[in-house]
Amino acid sequence: MFKRIFTAGFVLGAAALAPPAWAQSAPCMPRDHLVEALEETHSEVMVGNGLQSPTSMIEIWSSPETGSFTIFITNPNGLSCVVSAGRFWTTIAPEPGVAS
Repeated sequence: MFKRIFTAGFVLGAAALAPPAWAQSAPCMPRDHLVEALEETHSEVMVGNGLQSPTSMIEIWSSPETGSFTIFITNPNGLSCVVSAGRFWTTIAPEPGVAS
């Protein structure tokens, strides 16, 4: 009985110490390598960008053919880190006459 309790406690304790899956860092690489991969592998093109902060630009790339999308942030040193990627991207046009 003691062995079973000890083993169960050990296994549950070890599982509690494991890092969560979301704690992994975002994949980062030089922007030109990332853009080349998005264009050649996924047929994605830039659909939008903007400054996230004075030193970080966020870009959204999407493929009209497959609906895949990638969102990444580029720092002044040219290093880009993927924030999100997925499928079924939909571009929504603004309504006529509505200021953006």
